[in-house]
Amino acid sequence: MILFSGSKPGKAKRTRSVRFKLLAIALLPTLVILPLLLGTMMVRWNSKFDALLTSKVSGDLTIAHQYFTHILDNTGEQIAALGQSVAFRNVLSANDPDGVKDLLAKRQKALGLDFLYLADKSASSNSSDWPVIASAFAGRSSTSVDIFSNTDLMAFSPDLAARARLDLVETPNAVPTARNTETRGMVVHSASPVELPSGQTAALVGGILLNQNLGFIDTINDLVYRQSSLPEGSQGTATLFLDDVRISTNVRLFANRRALGTRVSRVVRQAVLEDGKVWLDSAFVVNDWYISAYEPIKDSFGKRVGMLYVGFLEAPFAQTKYESMLILIGAFLFVTALSVPIFLRWARGIFKPLERMTNTIVRVESGDLSARTNLDQVEDEIALVADHLDELLDQVQERDKRLRAWNDQLNARVDARTRELREANQALETTTKQLIMSEKLAAIGEITAGVAHEINNPVAVLQGNLDVVRDLLGDHARIANTEFRLIDEQVNRINLIVTKLLQFAKPEEYAGFVERHSVAQVIEDSMPLVAHLLSRADIDVIREHHSTRLVLMNRTELQQVLVNLMVNALHAMPDRGTLTLIDDDAERNGRPGVLMTIRDTGIGMSEEVLNRIFDPFYTTKRQQGTGLGLSITKTLIDRQGGTLDVQSTANMGTTFTIWLPEAG
Repeated sequence: MILFSGSKPGKAKRTRSVRFKLLAIALLPTLVILPLLLGTMMVRWNSKFDALLTSKVSGDLTIAHQYFTHILDNTGEQIAALGQSVAFRNVLSANDPDGVKDLLAKRQKALGLDFLYLADKSASSNSSDWPVIASAFAGRSSTSVDIFSNTDLMAFSPDLAARARLDLVETPNAVPTARNTETRGMVVHSASPVELPSGQTAALVGGILLNQNLGFIDTINDLVYRQSSLPEGSQGTATLFLDDVRISTNVRLFANRRALGTRVSRVVRQAVLEDGKVWLDSAFVVNDWYISAYEPIKDSFGKRVGMLYVGFLEAPFAQTKYESMLILIGAFLFVTALSVPIFLRWARGIFKPLERMTNTIVRVESGDLSARTNLDQVEDEIALVADHLDELLDQVQERDKRLRAWNDQLNARVDARTRELREANQALETTTKQLIMSEKLAAIGEITAGVAHEINNPVAVLQGNLDVVRDLLGDHARIANTEFRLIDEQVNRINLIVTKLLQFAKPEEYAGFVERHSVAQVIEDSMPLVAHLLSRADIDVIREHHSTRLVLMNRTELQQVLVNLMVNALHAMPDRGTLTLIDDDAERNGRPGVLMTIRDTGIGMSEEVLNRIFDPFYTTKRQQGTGLGLSITKTLIDRQGGTLDVQSTANMGTTFTIWLPEAG
């Protein structure tokens, strides 16, 4: 125990920190580092996944752009080939306007054109306003996208004007507009130079209206999003915009209705039409989110007049992405749930022995030297340290047993010597007190005897002369009866005091005749002697007689003892109280006897008074008592081989107990 007395409370704290460090070492890779790596990888994978989708939609837009460019080039080539064909030249050479018109009508239908005509500078002054036609007049074939007004279309055919007309559908996120319809037409506009027989250059002009040209847009969609090119649940779409209005699309507004007349969102319009950028990002299309690609379309004037769009539904890819993330997270949680208990078990294999050793040391410090670590047999350094600790504790416990045995022997010897010294000191004190008391009693006895004899003679003279005076006065003595009675009472009082003094000074000369008495009967016979005091106050008397044994003592002396104690008790209760008198059979030191208890509920005594009440001439009743009552009472009891004890508490009462041996 001495070995551990210098340990500090901080050890337990350091042990807990080791535990935390071990747990951190075990769990940090799994619960912190791996989640961070997983989170980083998931963020990077998510960005790569989004970049892959963006790359795909960018490739899709490239295919659509190439096909759209192919339509433009093919239209221009077909018109140029027609202008250079033998049949067309023969018709021109024949100078047959109707023949030219019929040929163009047939070739228009064969080539899938919406209009085809021969423009002459002199005949069509307005035609030269189109850069495409102006280029043809200059001798160069040209093809572009141009926006035709409804009037221009009506000039070719009312059907074209009707096809171009679309009712605008209110679309979320679109730029607000006051228009209700779109009447313009987006046209693949191509012109090729033709030399007339007159030597002038004319322009063979043709075009295809793209408004509601569903075959054109579906072909783009089929080229870009072939079957099984997208995951299940996804859907590829393609759209051609005139300004921000969908004029040809396979996006569905409802189950069987295409979203013709709907408009693009504000952010896309801003980026593509106004800023001229290519949009490659997620976008809200009509009623759902799509991975979208938009590029601007310019007309022959170089103005951005529309957009080409391709895209596919984002939801399936997002679901696939989230499912992949959930699978990764689930796999991580599964691995963590399997590995963490293993790591904790390994860590516990290290810090548990350390904690057990710490607890053992704490128990030893608190006084339990039998505490041991008792680790299971594990061949490692910690187990060896624990075994060494247990061996050291065994040695400490053995030495502690020896020290305690030596200490007990030493304490026993010290106690024995102390007890002997205490007993010798008590005997010495008792002997000293007895010697002092004997000397005091001897001196008091001599003085008291002399004083008593000296007082008895004058008292006898007084008593005798008082009787002579009564005889001389005869009947006249009645006049002074009161005075004579008072003188008799005081003379009797003097005689009583002198008798007590002589009884105290020489008790052996005044010992009366002893006989067997019942304590209960003596108590009952003593009650009339204190009746005059009981009548002065509200005193309740409780008597309990349980004794069956007899005591050997002079009846008058026993009665004197009881009356003296009862009078003292009644004086301690001047107004009211309870006087309890009890007698029981009791044994003291193996001797049978009778125990008498006199208990009051009076004012009690202080410790100082309690220590002096049996001293001769000590009294608290300065004007009434002589201070010899309790001293004589104790002397009478001691002479019969009994004991007189007292217990008292201030303001709570006093109890006197008398024990007298049984009469033999």
